[in-house]
Amino acid sequence: MRFYRFLVILLVSISTTNGYLKSQNVIDQVVAVVGGERILLSDIEQEMLRMKMQGALTGNNDKCQLLEQMLTHKLLVNQSKIDSIEVNQASIESEIDRRLKYFIDQIGSEKALENYFNKPMYEIKDDLREVIEEQQLSQQMRQKIVDKVKITPSEVKSFYKNTLPDSLPKIPEQYELQQIMIFPPSSAEAKFQVKEKLLEIRERILKGERFSTLAVAYSEDRASAIRGGELGFRSRDELVKAFADVAFGLKEGQVSQIVETEYGFHIIQMIESKGDKVNVRHILMKPQFSSDMTAQAIAKLDSISTLIKSDSIKFEHAAMRFSEDKKSNLNGGLVINPYTNTSLFEKEHLQPSDFYVIRDLKVDEMSTPFESRDEHANVVFKIVKIKRIVKAHTANIKDDYDVIQGLAKQSMESDILKEWIEKKQRVTFIRIDPSFKNCTFESKGWIK
Repeated sequence: MRFYRFLVILLVSISTTNGYLKSQNVIDQVVAVVGGERILLSDIEQEMLRMKMQGALTGNNDKCQLLEQMLTHKLLVNQSKIDSIEVNQASIESEIDRRLKYFIDQIGSEKALENYFNKPMYEIKDDLREVIEEQQLSQQMRQKIVDKVKITPSEVKSFYKNTLPDSLPKIPEQYELQQIMIFPPSSAEAKFQVKEKLLEIRERILKGERFSTLAVAYSEDRASAIRGGELGFRSRDELVKAFADVAFGLKEGQVSQIVETEYGFHIIQMIESKGDKVNVRHILMKPQFSSDMTAQAIAKLDSISTLIKSDSIKFEHAAMRFSEDKKSNLNGGLVINPYTNTSLFEKEHLQPSDFYVIRDLKVDEMSTPFESRDEHANVVFKIVKIKRIVKAHTANIKDDYDVIQGLAKQSMESDILKEWIEKKQRVTFIRIDPSFKNCTFESKGWIK
């Protein structure tokens, strides 16, 4: 069932309907025109199917509401073309690569995706390109309309005062953490072994074996391994420096020497360069640490923990002195959430291994040493202390000002966009099929 649901969502995400419907011998029809933009019946039916699979449909007016959303979208797209708004083609290509990566990861392989749609990958990309370009035109036009919106503290307070409590979001339980983190003891032998293995693989490639085949078999970057190690087009800023320095210096088909990054050790093959971006394959391998090395790391953290428990040193000072996490050690071990740029973490933002440990801790209580992963999926060892627990609650202006500010700004932008829609409805050609004449739209200007 989950796989079927994915295929439905995938179909809606990729298909621009023309090729799909033609192959299915389905007769389509235009149900609305906004300026020079059309909405097809299949657009609505496919989106309805997607929403149904996600459990998002709630009532009889869903189809009308969906049509109004599409009308608004097409109005924005139509105006973007009148205003000669241009989308960044490199951004579109990057988004195509990102979505295809996700789709391929889910469905299993590039070949499986091609078989499902009964078309080659370049046609699937063309379909997806059309969808993404239109989405970006709509987004840019909307941003242009609301770009000058500024909100003052008094407006935030007024919004909060006039919003019913039931309309405010629920903030889940959050944790503020301090940590002392160390890496496994450096092992020249472990690094030597992984480099020897990569050199062997590189030699096999130079003798004629396919890089992509060996990437599937050996690469520890499983997200790219399933695609033969291919990363898709990336700019320098999207790659770590050591990797980018080598990748951008390769010629088409060339295989690099071993490259060390914070992720591990790589060999890289150039597929294609395009402007300021490159598409490369890589094989990633990480040193394997022995049980003795794990025991050494745990023993070191045990010693630090003993010093803290005996009041020989404060946790904050121990973090500054011993922690190897450069992002938190100077802050006394206080960990910053990369998703929110605050010190508070929801359960979903924590490593599973970390949450498993802290869920039973009380405020100011310290964990025993445990194994975890850093943001690069490398093995690390930690002791963690709970500094603060914020219980689940309804958002309020004292504790969640940024959340309330964002909601207030969204509300103001929505009002401005509504005014803009009403203005453009009066001067834009709009035709809606009579089969939708009984729809009750939020904006009355769609029906003329």
